[in-house]
Amino acid sequence: MKTFTMPGTNLVVPNVVLGLMRIADKTDDEVRELLRTARDAGIDFVDHADVYGNDLHGCESRFAEAMRLTPSERDEITIQTKTGIVREGPYFDFSYEHIVESVEGSLAALQTDRIDILLLHRPDALVEPEEVARAFDELESSGKVRAFGVSNHTPRQIDLLRKHVRQPIVANQLQLSITHEPIIAQGVAANMLAEQQSITLDGGGIVDYCRLNDITIQAWSPFQAGFFTGVFLGSPEYPELNAVIDRLAAQYDVPPIAIATAWITRHPAQMQVVLGTTSSERVAGAARGSEIPLTRAEWYELFRTAGHLVP
Repeated sequence: MKTFTMPGTNLVVPNVVLGLMRIADKTDDEVRELLRTARDAGIDFVDHADVYGNDLHGCESRFAEAMRLTPSERDEITIQTKTGIVREGPYFDFSYEHIVESVEGSLAALQTDRIDILLLHRPDALVEPEEVARAFDELESSGKVRAFGVSNHTPRQIDLLRKHVRQPIVANQLQLSITHEPIIAQGVAANMLAEQQSITLDGGGIVDYCRLNDITIQAWSPFQAGFFTGVFLGSPEYPELNAVIDRLAAQYDVPPIAIATAWITRHPAQMQVVLGTTSSERVAGAARGSEIPLTRAEWYELFRTAGHLVP
């Protein structure tokens, strides 16, 4: 498993992350087996959110109840969670009160004294960055949160936060897969008249922005064809892409899911892949893509056969 020191922190992290948004109805044994498989593969980083689960903090509680980590075991795992979505609304809330209350709830649910990384979930249109800064300052000074980041944020939204927040924004969790790749495709197709993917969305340039500002991109839904439209792996809608994936999987002697992972980890932005599966087999298979050295030709072949323009 490839690891790196996440910029802006002293955390040494793997480039594959175990997302736990689907464990609410899993038994203790199933949760423990999932974590055991991940740890055996070198994944010691878990991703939560306060809204994951059947109830508020549901998946965080399920994780803690099943794992019952000792202090030394807790020290071996990087725990990331998110705040900002109000389930009952539904709406978004980056107020000081909501952020602090959410973190207190996450700490209790996770049965821990600190969160390693706290992300602001989907952007709050009514954000007051001074409120976010006050919350971050309090949470950092009390030792309850070690590092801070965002999810689904544009360059300008991050700049607005950074005008007041003094802590570094260390991560931005964004949807990215071979077939859902506008954050990459827009750059490749820049200035190409009449090409749909050349259209600049969300301010554009988020990948380059994150690289310039030492923000780690965390790719969520790495195997989804679109926005929760099903996976592309093995899908009859992507026969050419899957043929290439299968050929490369045979060449590197790994399962196809490892090639889908490697397409993201190969990118020089040093991204993390956030797995959403609860299948131990798929976790182990995806982890094998952590260090596959896809060539430029192989990477672009996957990009092209997914239906994306290559000049």
